[in-house]
Amino acid sequence: MKRLLVVDDEPHVARVLRVSLAKEGWQIDLAHDGHEALAAIASNPPDALITDIQMPGMGGEELCRRLHADDTRPAFPVLVMTSMTARDQRSWAQELGGIEFLEKPVSPRRIATLLGQLVARERTDD
Repeated sequence: MKRLLVVDDEPHVARVLRVSLAKEGWQIDLAHDGHEALAAIASNPPDALITDIQMPGMGGEELCRRLHADDTRPAFPVLVMTSMTARDQRSWAQELGGIEFLEKPVSPRRIATLLGQLVARERTDD
C-alpha cells in the first residue's frame, strides 16, 4: 500500500483526505505542522507528501525548504495545497523545483489522480 503524509493543521481537511484517499489505495499518516512532518519522514519516509502552507509552528514553505536541503532523504513527490493563488506567493516553490501546487478547494479524486501520476513518474526516474 502506498503511504501518504498529509500535513495540515485543520482536522476536517485531514479527515476528508484520509477517507477519500484510503478508497484509492493510500495509507494516510497525519502531521499537524512541519516539525511533526519532519519527525515522521525521518522515522518512515512516505511515498508522497501533501502539505498546507499556512500552519502554526513550521508552515509548508519552511517544510519544503528543509526537505529540499536534505539530500539524505529518499525522493518523493510533494504537493502543496493552498488558497494563496498569487504567483509571487509561489516563487519559492519554483526556486526549489519539484513541487506541485493544488489550489483549494481541490477534489480528492483530482488529488488521487495526480498522486498516482507523480509516484509512477518518481519510480521510473529511479
